[in-house]
Amino acid sequence: MQARHYPASPPSDIYLFGTCVIDLFMPQAGLDAVRLLEREGVTVHYPRGQSCCGQPAYSSGNPEQSRDVARSQMALFPEAWPVIVPSGSCAGMMRHHWPELFKDDAAWAAPARELAGRVYELSEFLLNVLHAHYPPQPQADEDIVLHTSCGARREMGTRVHGVALIDELPGVRRLEHARESECCGFGGTFCLKHPDISGAMVSDKIASACATGARRVVSADCACLLNIGHAAKAQGAPLEVEHMASFLWRRANGLAAGGEGQP
Repeated sequence: MQARHYPASPPSDIYLFGTCVIDLFMPQAGLDAVRLLEREGVTVHYPRGQSCCGQPAYSSGNPEQSRDVARSQMALFPEAWPVIVPSGSCAGMMRHHWPELFKDDAAWAAPARELAGRVYELSEFLLNVLHAHYPPQPQADEDIVLHTSCGARREMGTRVHGVALIDELPGVRRLEHARESECCGFGGTFCLKHPDISGAMVSDKIASACATGARRVVSADCACLLNIGHAAKAQGAPLEVEHMASFLWRRANGLAAGGEGQP
């Protein structure tokens, strides 16, 4: 993984790529991502027509269908502004796999590389470009465990950014658990093709998280949170899930757990 060079000064405008999972299942995470970015003085642009990054087709061995999806998305970000993605998995697809998908396409290779160079995962952008800082707020102390998706950890290298942001938060204690580095079992279509293996993997993840005594899992990837959260509920495990954007926004504004919206 190559070291990334960050701009010397923050941009005034950015694009948000909301991801299909946030749009369909966890819109609050997208709204909280916008609020976090606007809090730092950035104008957020959300182009209409966004859908998917093409990862489901790509990981299922259908590159041409993935290219079709990627082409429809690339045209939505014409200005040379950063593209912020509140998902390490989707950001990894756009930054690393779009250029590979189009490397032999004379018309699309250059646009794919150019756009990939502007893609940032949300916590990476907040920490290394906007230098976000969250001062103490009057609220209860909280123990949490972190889950970093496979794409965020291994393709984007953004676990370190999430850790840095969380560890700076007053009143928050991040507890290490034995299976943090392991996949939650979702894996896109993997959980559909291999449900028994997937179920065992998420059960191991839940047991490991609960063993710390923490009752909240924070992650920058909604698909993982949906998998962990639904499995925990089905098992009766005392474990809540929260997207990184919502957790940061809540703690930065002194909101109670479960509180939504602006203070």
